[in-house]
Amino acid sequence: MKKRHGVLALLCVVSVITFLDRMAIAVAEPGIRADLRLSPVEWGWVLSAYILANALFEIPSGALGDRKGQRFELTRIAAWWSGFTALTGWCRSFWQIAGSRFMFGIGAAGAYPNAAGVISRWFPKREHARAQGFVWGASRLGGALAPLILVPLQQTVGWRAIFWVLGGVGLIWAVVWGVWFRTDPAEQPGITQEELDELDGCSRKPGHSGAPWARLFALKHLWLITIAYFCYAWGSWFYFGWFTTWLVKGAGFSVAQMGVFASFPFIMGLISNVGGGGISERMVMRYGRKVAYRWVTGVCLAVTAGLLMAMSLVSGQMTIVVLATLGLGVMDLMLPSAWAMCMSLGGEYGGTATGVMNTAGNLGGWVGALVFGYIVNATGSYNLPLQVIAGMVMLAAGLFAVVDCTAGLDKMPVKRRLDQGVF
Repeated sequence: MKKRHGVLALLCVVSVITFLDRMAIAVAEPGIRADLRLSPVEWGWVLSAYILANALFEIPSGALGDRKGQRFELTRIAAWWSGFTALTGWCRSFWQIAGSRFMFGIGAAGAYPNAAGVISRWFPKREHARAQGFVWGASRLGGALAPLILVPLQQTVGWRAIFWVLGGVGLIWAVVWGVWFRTDPAEQPGITQEELDELDGCSRKPGHSGAPWARLFALKHLWLITIAYFCYAWGSWFYFGWFTTWLVKGAGFSVAQMGVFASFPFIMGLISNVGGGGISERMVMRYGRKVAYRWVTGVCLAVTAGLLMAMSLVSGQMTIVVLATLGLGVMDLMLPSAWAMCMSLGGEYGGTATGVMNTAGNLGGWVGALVFGYIVNATGSYNLPLQVIAGMVMLAAGLFAVVDCTAGLDKMPVKRRLDQGVF
């Protein structure tokens, strides 16, 4: 087995873990809210505290990984977030649990931008979308496992213990990654010269003098994809946060039913991410990156918006399960393309560029989670905020459809670089 496949396997494992940790708070919602007596608005702030912290520290963490190397940064990230995941189990009030989730978000920030940075160093460009598909597919596996594992565990040992168990699992991964992985493929024990030759042209070593912020923020299409990702994230974070609550209080499912059916969209998301990476790779070979990524992202999000709107209008439980499953599945089909798109814009600073994009996504998720809670508190309806989310996802579809991922840093005219004082 090639060493980069072992690297990808470890990235997939941490992707499973981080989504188990993210989803644990949503799955444990009945026990937490009953124990701490939290209102819909307070619960919206608990859900969004992590997202806000993730947004604020996403870019610094991505840039630090590009500069210092992803070996150190991902070890630090996993150890930090695991510690505060465990601390969540000791919380006794709204302020404690909101603060714990905020600190958890600070630690977890940059996990996916740094994973993207690893992929940019360890994988040829033609394999970027497929590798991203496996990483994001693994995240959905974590989302699917969360209700299946954590709901029965909560019923057996209580909601607090699930956070202690998850914290220990994350710390084990941090030790394994820190001991085995090397940021520069040439320094990885046991790697062959043949594999290194396959990586010719990849940005291997850390040690940039610093991210070229002026050049990055001069890229019109980086701004476009950032705004698009802000809008898209209203939809994704609905599934990561409010979805389990919506199933019970908006769609009339029991907690036991939720523990089963809430996993269905994430199982479909796993299939879609893995398949989406392969589809994107074939479309790029046939149509080129610019056209392929535009079509995949724009069409998938437009279809998703329609599915989310339909979810808010129907009443049959099986119909809702089908629509919800297809909603995340179709939305996730575009995710490898979106990240490969941004990596293409950032070039050797792919970790930094994806950190900018994912920061916007976290901000979108933060705003969306809060808006959902406030609308529920004001109207008592769980379907009205879902309709607002569908509108934001449709807006994202239109924006992604005009992003040109070939207009990145490596295509910026030399004259413009000189004018901006780069040299």
